[in-house]
Amino acid sequence: MPDLPLVARGKVREVYDAGDGRLLLVASDRISAYDAVLPTPIPDKGRVLTALSVWWFDQLTPVLDSFGATHHLLSATDVPAEVAGRAMLVRRLDMLPVECVARGYLSGSGTAEYARTGSIRDVALPPGLVEGSRLPAPVFTPSTKAAVGEHDEAIDFLRVVDLVGAARAEELRELTLALYRRGAEIAAEAGILLADTKVEFGVDAGGGLVLGDEVLTPDSSRFWPASSWAPGAPQPSFDKQYVRDWLTSSGWDRVSPAPELPDDVVAATRERYVAAYEQLTGTPFV
Repeated sequence: MPDLPLVARGKVREVYDAGDGRLLLVASDRISAYDAVLPTPIPDKGRVLTALSVWWFDQLTPVLDSFGATHHLLSATDVPAEVAGRAMLVRRLDMLPVECVARGYLSGSGTAEYARTGSIRDVALPPGLVEGSRLPAPVFTPSTKAAVGEHDEAIDFLRVVDLVGAARAEELRELTLALYRRGAEIAAEAGILLADTKVEFGVDAGGGLVLGDEVLTPDSSRFWPASSWAPGAPQPSFDKQYVRDWLTSSGWDRVSPAPELPDDVVAATRERYVAAYEQLTGTPFV
């Protein structure tokens, strides 16, 4: 976008200054795993992330309204032609320094921490849970927001209080869990389990809380087919866990440059992203 000033470049997105308090978020086909950007793109990934986020912002508006909050999306159509389909025009916000994570099932790093401590950070969990277990109730397990190439760090609720203040921390926890619960209900109607998700919030000029970035995409969430859910092992998924699993099996040490993805892994990953969009929204991806 040579006509717009570049504000930031993330693992997946470029952010441009669109003027008048607006930003242009452009989603690429890059894919990241274990805090590294992989050298192989996934075709159509940027379009899936954008279309699904736009759909979810609409679905989640009633939840945001009930908290007196909003989302940052202004338009997904009033964007430059060269990035049409993978860009959103959004409000510029003061982003909060917390990754807000909600979990309804035990998976990923949460499983490893639970196995060591019986909890995830300061959230105690009952004994006897295994990979893929449904939790008694959704839990809030936030993390820091790391720069590209650095690692997110799981934090407890008191650290969130330190970062944003007690009242805002409580607001973040309650709204994150409310968004997760509504997202899980909608996903369940489509035959999908929302195992966990990450959302980000900013503050507008009036101090209001605003849902930003992307929301409930295969990059930020774990989606499992409900029909094959079987606790006790890693679950089949509609998200980038497939890529994480391949990287683990490849022997990559997570320190050296990430390997190229084989063609079959690229194709299977694209298929999962598209399937998530189509099954959740009930519409074909074109």
